[in-house]
Amino acid sequence: MNSARTLGDKIFLVVKGLAMGAANKVPGVSGGIVAFVAGFYEEFIYSLQKINLKAFRLLINGRFVSFYRYINGKFLGLLILGMLISYFSVSRILDYFIAKKELYVWAAFFGMIIGSIYYISKGFQWNRKTVLWAVLGLVSGVSISFLNPARENTNLVFVFLCGIISVSGMTLPGLSGSFILILLGNYVLLLVDSVNALYFTMSEIFTGDFSFVNDPDRMDMLTILVVFTLGSATGLVTLSHLLNYVLKHYRNVTTAIIIGFISGSLGVVWPWKRTVFRTDASGSVLLDSEGHPIILNYQRYVPDFSGRETWIAIAFIIFGVLVVLGLDWYGRRSRKIR
Repeated sequence: MNSARTLGDKIFLVVKGLAMGAANKVPGVSGGIVAFVAGFYEEFIYSLQKINLKAFRLLINGRFVSFYRYINGKFLGLLILGMLISYFSVSRILDYFIAKKELYVWAAFFGMIIGSIYYISKGFQWNRKTVLWAVLGLVSGVSISFLNPARENTNLVFVFLCGIISVSGMTLPGLSGSFILILLGNYVLLLVDSVNALYFTMSEIFTGDFSFVNDPDRMDMLTILVVFTLGSATGLVTLSHLLNYVLKHYRNVTTAIIIGFISGSLGVVWPWKRTVFRTDASGSVLLDSEGHPIILNYQRYVPDFSGRETWIAIAFIIFGVLVVLGLDWYGRRSRKIR
């Protein structure tokens, strides 16, 4: 870990948190990829792994400074700050562009994943064993991308489990937590409706309006968000301990699986696709409890290369690749300066 960060490093760490938060919200894109490519994945996992029994003892005994240092609080605090800002700003902007320019958003993320595969693969020593694990990761990634989503479920135990499972996108590069939520049927509930409920609640509190406490639907949504957050925190801590062990003892195998999984996830973010909604016998689109169309899956198609829109999308793919290469360049330059 590097405790002597410059002001520029701190600002850039918040920006990385913004990128992780935005990536975690896009189905098919993993915030863990951002951490991996930006060069702070291992520090992220190590810092989460320090949230253990010893950390809680320090906290309970009132040794707040020791607790802060022990868990690498400066690093985690700046990163989490960026993620929180993202959920109330960048991710909302992202929602707008997905609604208005969905093809170009998917194309940019598709390019970022291609760049990520290049970044992680360069210099990696391949052998029969790592190729086998990479193929296993590839097959797993492709298989997940073709599963059909379940129906929305507001049961709090299930919501807690959703939190544990969905946070895998932060800790496992290539595994999209938001896409897992689509498969579980709770993407709109947990990453759209509940986040919007918190946003509107905070806005009302700042204006001195506390009428939301008398709104049962709003309170239910906030309760769901709290339970989901607790599940996510539990998942982050538990998975980080497992990953810290795996990275120490099986680094090459783990990297090979990650490369395969990320490659398999390309099918999820293939830019040229149509959203398939669940319908009834008459062909009418079914809605969830909040009135949103229920996503069944995505129908992929080959683009028309004679169209202008296709070439603009390809330009966004190239842009996505360049973003990742730019992060790589920045990371190498920062290490040389130090």
